Amino acid sequence: MALSEENQLERCFKAATNYLVYRPRSEPELRERLRRKGFTPENIEAVIAKLKRLRLVDDTAFAEFWRDNRESFSPRSKALTRRELKQKGIAEDIIDITVAAIDDEDSAYRAAVSKARVLSLSDYESFRRKLGGYLQRRGFNYGVIERTIKRVWQEGTSSQ
Repeated sequence: MALSEENQLERCFKAATNYLVYRPRSEPELRERLRRKGFTPENIEAVIAKLKRLRLVDDTAFAEFWRDNRESFSPRSKALTRRELKQKGIAEDIIDITVAAIDDEDSAYRAAVSKARVLSLSDYESFRRKLGGYLQRRGFNYGVIERTIKRVWQEGTSSQ
């Protein structure tokens, strides 16, 4: 019996580390994945405790990774990043600290400049509608969107 339990614990650890290979995960994501795989709550807790000791699971580091990844590759608003982290099961206090570093004006501008490269600058209303929708889907509020669109439009038309 002890051998079987040890084998289950080893299988649980292997499943957890395999899941972590692709990208960092939050503790709740990992816990849910292992639960769906059918591991016992005791084994899940033991494996998560071991992974925390090994610093392979750390919700603060995960939240910072998530924010930095979004900022680098697909800038989003503070509100949308907050929502995504909440969906990943991150605690509110960690979320508060993590999203405090996000500047919505800067993030919206970087997202808009990237998108504006593929938009036509011939018609302001069409440009405004398309870029505004794009920024809205990334969680930015109306004021940030309007200021960003005007700035990107002015920069784009002045460089033509």
